[in-house]
Amino acid sequence: MDEKTEELLKKCETVEDTSILGVCKGLLNMMAEKDVVIEDKEGQTYLEMAETLKPSDVSKVLQLALKVRESGDITDVDLKNEASRLIRAIEMS
Repeated sequence: MDEKTEELLKKCETVEDTSILGVCKGLLNMMAEKDVVIEDKEGQTYLEMAETLKPSDVSKVLQLALKVRESGDITDVDLKNEASRLIRAIEMS
């Protein structure tokens, strides 16, 4: 994990901004709609994650967003843009 990713994960630990939670939910819902599969899910669907999202879950969603943005297998531009939007929102928080 690079320094920038570690810094973003640290920021996630103190996120209290509800708009960031909204972006997280948007990303998870879009991933569910588009049937995106990322191997790190812990038995939950993306919709279930979105419905039960807590501030402590932001780091998990950030890790998913980073994987979506960097994945060569995922070509959906809207999904990659939503992932980038979440990453930028956390960077600016």
